[in-house]
Amino acid sequence: MHIIPVIDLLDGQVVRAVRGERRHYRAIASALCGSADPRIVARRLCEHCATDTLYLADLNALQGRPPQLEWLRTLLQDQPDVALWLDAGFSGPDAAAHLLARLAPTAAARVTPVYGSESLRSREALAACFAPPSRALLSLDHRQGAPLDPAGVWELPAQWPRRLIVMTLSSVGSDGGPDLDTLAAVRARAPDAQLIG
Repeated sequence: MHIIPVIDLLDGQVVRAVRGERRHYRAIASALCGSADPRIVARRLCEHCATDTLYLADLNALQGRPPQLEWLRTLLQDQPDVALWLDAGFSGPDAAAHLLARLAPTAAARVTPVYGSESLRSREALAACFAPPSRALLSLDHRQGAPLDPAGVWELPAQWPRRLIVMTLSSVGSDGGPDLDTLAAVRARAPDAQLIG
């Protein structure tokens, strides 16, 4: 099993996600980390999970604000052996390329863009995001049974990449475990996909 820890980063602090209600997120309090400092949290989570991959949700960018580029650079420098899956509210491949171009080439090579259905703005963008040789991931986002999907991504399984994240925002931070019903529904529509939930 490959465990990929997740950090939600808001205004330079790691916050505790609660059911996708971002306005209520507060700095994390954890016995494992003892801090909301992203460097400490990232280091401890990666050590604890014995992983070489970290998922970072830039909540500033996801809410339409500038990405936390300095923190992204800091985390990549502080964790030189860790690959980063980055969800920064990318509307399409040009937005991801623009952000990655602002990193050092060696650092940018360790970042995998995550395109969330809540952020993609067109079906054309969906196709462009996963045109070869893309290594990006698609996050199928929904809350309380309703897709977060302005572009209609959920209705286009033929255009989904092989690796899919199934993100049930209303379950995040609820201590309710994975959303097995939605994972099963996505599996039925994409039987060959690698599901991450």
